[in-house]
Amino acid sequence: MTKIRRGGYIFNTWVGDHSPKHVHVMIKGRIVFRWDLENNRIITGLATRKMVKLILELQEEGKL
Repeated sequence: MTKIRRGGYIFNTWVGDHSPKHVHVMIKGRIVFRWDLENNRIITGLATRKMVKLILELQEEGKL
């Protein structure tokens, strides 16, 4: 499992989780949305531009 804290959010991924490869974005222990890392789009929930920007930054850094 990868767990990254950034910008007040927690980004979780699990090795061996179902396809497509995705990240769970959480605040205060609750999932806000799930993001498809393969197609760069929301799977479920709602995301702000700030949240999407953080995901893209983490991908560029090779952390997701």
